Amino acid sequence: MAYTNAISSYRETKVKTASQGQLIIMLYEEAVRQLDRALEFLALNAGENKDPSNIEKISKSILKVQEIITELNASLDFEQGGDIAQSLFSLYTWFNRELLEANIDQDIRRIRLVRSQINDLKNAWTEVVAKTGAESASKAALGVNIAG
Repeated sequence: MAYTNAISSYRETKVKTASQGQLIIMLYEEAVRQLDRALEFLALNAGENKDPSNIEKISKSILKVQEIITELNASLDFEQGGDIAQSLFSLYTWFNRELLEANIDQDIRRIRLVRSQINDLKNAWTEVVAKTGAESASKAALGVNIAG
């Protein structure tokens, strides 16, 4: 039990001390993790070995990603972000639509496509944060206001 509390405290401190850029990366990383989890459960459910409990696990993972995308969408600052914020808004809207359909149809192709694009965004943000440094990353994150 103490181990679980230590991990929880570490995660909470990591989030509280992260820059805006780092928070965005964390959200993308968790989205990728959840999509990987959904893909694993879809693979387990392939063929004759269908387990109804896996369907619920797939759905929960996809719903978590949709919540993350909604949070990212809500953090967009259209005044400062201009075209970039508008493009991200369109992309996030498309992600959520694709994930909704993927969840209904249990469509591996759609999940992989969204996962790939979210991973590309994560990699781009990682480069921005690395180049600008933790302090400058907040300023470089034009179009995003993670505080809402």
